[in-house]
Amino acid sequence: MASLCLNSLPLPPPSQPRKPVETTSLSSLTSNGHVRGEALKPIVVTGNPPTYVSAPGRRIVAVGDLHGDIDQARCALEIAGVLSSDGQDLWTGGETVLVQLGDILDRGEDEIAILSLLKSLDIQAKAQGGAVFQVNGNHETMNVEGDFRYVDPGSFDECSDFLEYMDGYRDDWEEAFADWIGVSQSWKEDRKMSQSYWGPWNLVRRQKGVIARSILLRPGGKLACELAQHSVVLKVNDWVFCHGGLLPHHVQYGIERMNREVSLWMRGLSQTDDDPGIPFIATRGYDSVVWNRLYSRDGSDLNEFQVDQIYSILEETLQAIGARAMVVGHTPQPFGVNCKYNCNIWRVDVGMSSGVLNSTPEVLEIRENKARVLKSKRSTLSELQVVDYT
Repeated sequence: MASLCLNSLPLPPPSQPRKPVETTSLSSLTSNGHVRGEALKPIVVTGNPPTYVSAPGRRIVAVGDLHGDIDQARCALEIAGVLSSDGQDLWTGGETVLVQLGDILDRGEDEIAILSLLKSLDIQAKAQGGAVFQVNGNHETMNVEGDFRYVDPGSFDECSDFLEYMDGYRDDWEEAFADWIGVSQSWKEDRKMSQSYWGPWNLVRRQKGVIARSILLRPGGKLACELAQHSVVLKVNDWVFCHGGLLPHHVQYGIERMNREVSLWMRGLSQTDDDPGIPFIATRGYDSVVWNRLYSRDGSDLNEFQVDQIYSILEETLQAIGARAMVVGHTPQPFGVNCKYNCNIWRVDVGMSSGVLNSTPEVLEIRENKARVLKSKRSTLSELQVVDYT
């Protein structure tokens, strides 16, 4: 098993508060996220799926839950500085590392388009010394289990369209998948033009969509195998990323082990015929990695003792994995991206999808161990939105 610390530095003592700094302190960095004139070492990834990432000197940006809203996804990626604004879907992040925190599926109708966009950006990013990583959320694991309760009707249609589109690319999944973002809109427009007024209530079409989704997302299905390439827990330098939240017993169990077990299950590879292979500790239960809300819930109803308990659990987890801080999605934050518990935890799900809160996208940026919130260019960043971890 790989070492639990890649480029780890000692954590500040619990009593030492994080230091707000001025945004101008980041001016020595290039737009690509590293010190001017400094040659960066290559990104090194350990684990399959990726578990530990050493990305020396890189700018890191984290984007929360997207839930099938391609327009808001593009907006968030533009704010992050990694996507062109000309509609060409070009990577503009240079050597930046992008981490998306899961829950791309459900509540919106362009799920596969978003997955395809991130795949295309990853290919482009690697050619420039950057990278794109995703972690799976509870809505990804729910769909692989066959739980379609939160699927937007348009997403069933997208699955049907995508299967039909794939008929022309039987021998090259990677190319077809990455190219879908370039044609998905025209397929959607053609479909809606051909539907009658009663199209959304066409039961035959809906049944076809459900079957298509089941084919794509069942364990061993093409999309399930694509999701299997992503982790449920990812450590990039001294930062740990997961959808819900990591707990001490998860670290003790082994995050590389969890990632491997979830991947095997999604690929339809169980250890025995009698074992369905659903990794409970990662994907099931209120305290599983993808469902945990301990760190991201509204704490207004917690007393001081309960807050101290949560803070202690978080610090124990970070010490066990050798991380400065944790970044999570999963629970929409009505007031935007924020940190809590001495900024040991960042909550980046702002409910940006039109199927959730339809809020203005926000992104977390990490440079030189300084974290700040990026908003629309129409918004002004305050000095207190930058936190220094050095």
